[in-house]
Amino acid sequence: MPDDSSTEDQPNVGVLMYVAARSLEARAYDAVVAAGAVDVTPTQARLMAQVDPDGTRTVTLAARARITKQSAGFLVDQLERAGYVERVPDPADGRAKLVRLTRRGRAVGDAADAVVAESLREWEQHLGAARMRALEETMRLLRPITDPWA
Repeated sequence: MPDDSSTEDQPNVGVLMYVAARSLEARAYDAVVAAGAVDVTPTQARLMAQVDPDGTRTVTLAARARITKQSAGFLVDQLERAGYVERVPDPADGRAKLVRLTRRGRAVGDAADAVVAESLREWEQHLGAARMRALEETMRLLRPITDPWA
C-alpha cells in the first residue's frame, strides 16, 4: 500500500498547472460578472484578456485564443456592440484595424486583474514567499518553449 506522499495516483504537472490556471480564470470571470458585466460570457472574457493595452488585431486574438478568425470576429462584434471593445485604425497598417478595450472594458479588466492579484497573494501565503518566487521563476523559464507570444 503506497504512503500518502506517493504521486502514483496524482495528476501530472501539466494537469496541475491547468487546474491552477483555471482556478485563476474562474475567479477572474466571477469578478467580471461582479463588476456588472453580466452580459459577458467566459469565452468573451478570455478574448478580452488577450487585448493588448494599445490594441490587438483580430487575427492575433484568434491565434492566442486558438480559435478561427471568424469566431474571433464574431466575439469581437458582440463585445463591440456591448461597449467593451472598439475597432480603431492600426497606425502601422492603414488597411488593418486594432481591437482596443473601451473605458468600460478596461474597468472590467481592472476588476479581474485585482482578483487575480489577490489570488496570487493567497497562493504566496499558502506556499511561502520562497516557493512562490521559485514557481514564478520556473514558469518564466518555461515560457520561451510554451508561449509563442513571449
